[in-house]
Amino acid sequence: MPIVKFLLIKNLHRARTGSLVTFLLFSFLYTLHAQDLSDEFIDKTEILVKLKPKTYEALDEELSSEKRDTSLLRYFADFSKKNDYLEGQSYALNQLGMKYRNFSQYEQAVALHEQALAASEKANNIDFKVLSLNMLGVVYRRTDGIKTALDYHQKALELAEQIENPSNHIKRSINVALNGIGNLYQTLEQYDLAILQFRRALKLEEELGNKLGLAINHQNIGHCLEEKGDLEEALENYRKSLAYNEEIDSEVGRVICKNSLAQIYLKQNMPYLALVLLEPLHSESEKIGDFSVTGLVYINTGWAHTKLGNYEEAETFIQKGLTMAQNRNMPSNILYAYEKMSDLENAKGDFKKAYEFYKKASEHEKEISSATNLRYMNDIIVRYENDKKNSQIAVLAKENEIVRLRLKKNQTTLLVSALIVGLISSILYILYRQYQSKNEKRVLTLEQQMLRSQMNPHFLFNSLNSIKLYIINNEQKNAVHYLNKFSKLVRKILEASSQKEIPLSEELGTMELYMNIENIRFSNEIDFKIEVEKDINIDNIKIPSLTLQPFLENSLWHGLSPKEGEKKIQINVKHKDRGHVTIEIVDNGVGRTMAEVNKENRVLKRKSLGIRITKERLANFAKDYQNKFDVDILDLFDENGDPIGTKVVLDIPTI
Repeated sequence: MPIVKFLLIKNLHRARTGSLVTFLLFSFLYTLHAQDLSDEFIDKTEILVKLKPKTYEALDEELSSEKRDTSLLRYFADFSKKNDYLEGQSYALNQLGMKYRNFSQYEQAVALHEQALAASEKANNIDFKVLSLNMLGVVYRRTDGIKTALDYHQKALELAEQIENPSNHIKRSINVALNGIGNLYQTLEQYDLAILQFRRALKLEEELGNKLGLAINHQNIGHCLEEKGDLEEALENYRKSLAYNEEIDSEVGRVICKNSLAQIYLKQNMPYLALVLLEPLHSESEKIGDFSVTGLVYINTGWAHTKLGNYEEAETFIQKGLTMAQNRNMPSNILYAYEKMSDLENAKGDFKKAYEFYKKASEHEKEISSATNLRYMNDIIVRYENDKKNSQIAVLAKENEIVRLRLKKNQTTLLVSALIVGLISSILYILYRQYQSKNEKRVLTLEQQMLRSQMNPHFLFNSLNSIKLYIINNEQKNAVHYLNKFSKLVRKILEASSQKEIPLSEELGTMELYMNIENIRFSNEIDFKIEVEKDINIDNIKIPSLTLQPFLENSLWHGLSPKEGEKKIQINVKHKDRGHVTIEIVDNGVGRTMAEVNKENRVLKRKSLGIRITKERLANFAKDYQNKFDVDILDLFDENGDPIGTKVVLDIPTI
C-alpha cells in the first residue's frame, strides 16, 4: 500500500472519532474553495504536500485516479502553490495543460505548461523540467510552430539523456521527445528522417513495454509511409496501432487509427468501406473533444460522399470540418478542407468554384510554407556551416595522421636498413616489406578519406547557393520544391561518402539531382540528358562516389556560363571493350581555350580543385583495386576549326 494511502486512512479515522466542531470547521473551510471536493481528496492533498514527493512517478501513482478531473487538479495546483510545493504545482499544471490541449484550447495549454516549467526550474527538478518542455513542444507542433516545437523537444531530449540512471518516466520522456522530433520532420515532409526517429522510439517503447507508446509510433510510421505512397505498409502499421489502442482501451487512439484506415481506403477508391469506419466516429470524436481529429473525420466523410456522388452530404461534412478548423486556428486542417472542397466542386462540374477553392488552398499552403520552410532553411544553413567546419577539422586530423605514419615509416626504414647488414638481413627484409605494405595501405586509405572530406563541403556549398536564389527572390514554392530535391541530394552524398565505390546507376541519379539544382542559376536553360547504350547494366558497374560532379561543374561554369544561345550537356555511357565502359561528358560550350581567356579576365578567379582531386582519387582507386581508370579531356571543333565544346572521356572497368 502506498504511504499516502496508509496515512490517509489513519487521518480519516481520526476525523471520524474527533469532535463534531472540528470536523464541521474543517469541512466549511475547504468547501469555500472546492464545493465538490471529497474529504478523502482534501486529506490526500494535505498529506502529499506535507511529504513533498520529488519524482513524477511517485505523484502520478497517488493521483492516477484523480488526474482526469480538472477541478481536483486545480485545487491540488493552488494548494501546492500556497504551501511552496513546486513539484506538485508543476505536475498539476502540466496535467491541466494536456486537458486544454486535447480540447484544442492551445493558448490556455501553453500558459499552463509555461507556469509548470517555471515551477520546475525554480525547484531545479529535471523530472518535471523535461515533462514541461515536451508538453510545450507538443502544443506548438499542433499549431505548426515548427521551430519553437523543435527547440522545446531538443532541450527536453538533451536534459533527459544527461541522467546516468534514468527512471521509467525519464525513459518515456526521451521517447516523447524522439516522437515529437519525428513529427516535426513529418510536417516538413522529411519522411525517411521521421521514420528513423519513430523506429528509435519504438524500440525503446518495446523495452519499457509501453503499449500506448507502441500505438503512437506505429500510427506515426503509418502516416509517413502513407505520404510516401506505400499504402499497404501504412495499412499494416495503422492496424498494429489500432490493436494496441484496443488493448489499452484508448478512445482517442481508436478514433485516430480508424480515421487513418478510412483515409487509406479512400485513396484505394473504396469509399463504402471508408464510410463504415467514419460514420461511427462522428459522435466518438466529438465525445473525446479533440477538434483537430474531429475535423479530419468530418472532412474525410465528405471526401467519401464526393466519391459516391452524394454531393450535398459531402459539402455539409467538409464545410463542418472547415468551420471547426477556422474557429480553432488549425492551419493543416484548413488546407486539407480547401483541397477537398475543390475536389467536390470539380466532381460537380462547377470548375469556377473548384478553381476558387484551389486558389484558397494554394494561398494557405503558401502561408504555411513561408512560416515553416524558411525557418527550416535557416536551420539547414547553420547546420551546414557547422558540418563544414567539422569536416575541415577532420581533414586536418587525417593530414596529421598521414605525416605521423610517414615519419614512423621512415624511422622503421632506417632501422631495417641497418639490421640488413647483419646475418639476418634476408628475414628482416621480408618483415620490413610486410610492414611497409601494411603502412602504405593505411596511408592510402587515409588519403582517400581526406579527399572525400574535401569534396563533400565543396559539392554541398554549390548546391545550397542555387536554392538560396529562390529564398532571396521570395519564391517559396520553388524553394520548397528544390529544398526537397536538395534533401535527397544531401542524403545521397552522405550515403556515398561512407562508401569507397557505388553503382554507376546511383552516381548518375545523384548527378541528375545535382544538375536540376545547378540549372536554377541558369534559368533552366541547360538541356541535360543521360544516354546509356543497350546491354549495359549500370547497377553492376562500380565507380568512386561523386566522380562525375567536378567535370559537370567545369562544363557549367567554364564552358556554358559565358556562352550565348543553346546550352547542352550530355552524359553518354558506351561499350569500350570486354572489361571497360566509356563515360563521355559532352558540352557545347566555348571550349577550353576561350574558357582560359575568360578565366584570366575575371576579377574574381575561381580556383577549381574538383578535377584534380577526382584524378587523384581515381589514381588511388586504381592502386587499391588493381583496376585502370583513364581520364581524357578533348576539345571539339567544327569544320572551320572553331571550338564547339569539350568532351571528357572516362574509361571505367566493369569488373
